[in-house]
Amino acid sequence: MRPCAKIVLIIFFAIFGIEAAGQSKLIVLVRHVEKDASPAADKRDPELSPEGRERAVRLMHAIKKYKPHEIFSTGFKRTLSTAEPIATRRRVTIQTYDPAKQNELVEKMMMSRTKRYFIVGHSNTIPVLANLLTKKEVFRPLLESEYGVFWVIRIKKGIVTKVEVFPY
Repeated sequence: MRPCAKIVLIIFFAIFGIEAAGQSKLIVLVRHVEKDASPAADKRDPELSPEGRERAVRLMHAIKKYKPHEIFSTGFKRTLSTAEPIATRRRVTIQTYDPAKQNELVEKMMMSRTKRYFIVGHSNTIPVLANLLTKKEVFRPLLESEYGVFWVIRIKKGIVTKVEVFPY
């Protein structure tokens, strides 16, 4: 590639990156709903319990007003099943992410033109993701028995303008 063409591409991506980072973002975070804890359940990757399936539908009703354009979930049955009702309603494909690489997810969201996200994770990953997005160590890992809240994080021009936690 010629040096001039490289410079044009660098300028293009720099402008695109600045533009994408300057957009408003609305990010909804939630820990997966109740998993099957029965003796017969898969210990590593259980399905949702009946209560969890009901809560996933309640969650869909609670967050539908945010109209997520992209939905991310870890690759576990319990997180994918938590995301499924809103994904079906919005006709959006669930994308999986690696919870050990949350910095990459944050960077992807901040650089994207997409404005609205729904992210499903775990008791020990969603609070960490909220802390990464807010750039503050505010949220602690959830207890194993804690279900029923979601975070809404609003970002404008790369700055967090509002963080809310709602029960559902």
